[in-house]
Amino acid sequence: MPVAELEREQTTGSEMTPAMARVAQVRKETYDTFTLALEPSGGEPFPGFTPGQFSMLYVYGNGELPISISGDPEDRARLLYTVRSVGKTTQALVSSRPGDAVGMRGPYGSHWPLKVARGKDVLIVAGGIGLAPLRPAIHYIMRHRADYNRLIVLYGARSPRDLIFRKQLEDWGRLPDTQVLSTVDYGGLSWRGHVGVVTGLFRLVRLQPFHTVAMICGPEIMMRYVIWELEARGMPPGDLYLSLERNMKCGIGFCGHCQYGPNFICKDGPIFPYHEVRSWFGRYEL
Repeated sequence: MPVAELEREQTTGSEMTPAMARVAQVRKETYDTFTLALEPSGGEPFPGFTPGQFSMLYVYGNGELPISISGDPEDRARLLYTVRSVGKTTQALVSSRPGDAVGMRGPYGSHWPLKVARGKDVLIVAGGIGLAPLRPAIHYIMRHRADYNRLIVLYGARSPRDLIFRKQLEDWGRLPDTQVLSTVDYGGLSWRGHVGVVTGLFRLVRLQPFHTVAMICGPEIMMRYVIWELEARGMPPGDLYLSLERNMKCGIGFCGHCQYGPNFICKDGPIFPYHEVRSWFGRYEL
């Protein structure tokens, strides 16, 4: 929908009312995953966000959904959102054209522990589209490289065609004090990289358990195995952080859909230290 028409529909003064943004670009990452670049409709820069936070994106006539911000946190001229097309609203979102209007609320939520990680090694473990919420943290570390020791990025996907940000992964892997490893479940004849689950990459990494902060995002079963592997290697639970992006509907803890034990994921998360959710994590149908 054109911005001018949607602006006539908009009212102001409510935390539940989306602000207007314009679609600047839609870039295809894989066969079903796209990155949208949004620009402010009024010309003023966006408010800043902290890596790990998300926005509620509203597509006129289709609905609203939470999407993590996947771009550079120091770029206030545009915000990037990486979206997998899996339903009516996501399909409408990735089908947007430059100039179309998108409603946006936020940013909301907690963030990756970049201050805690200063002076330490940083281990990034991602599965599938879970690399998108971690990419702003990587951007931040790259911009403030002297504040951190080694950066290790381990990334797994179902197949080579499911890998996102492939060119950027290659570029990061060439930088000093940075190790980037990718793996796929099924490689095919043309794949020359690692095959297997992402935890299989740990044998290729030299970890310093008490001098490392781990940031993990991906399918919940993957995160469970990653945590078990890291604990077996001696990493303290307080140095493990994960993103629990599930069941979020309103973004402000109002609707109750994302209650997780005593927490609301949209308001208290989506980033949690593992030791705070350990008793709830992995419990069936919680």
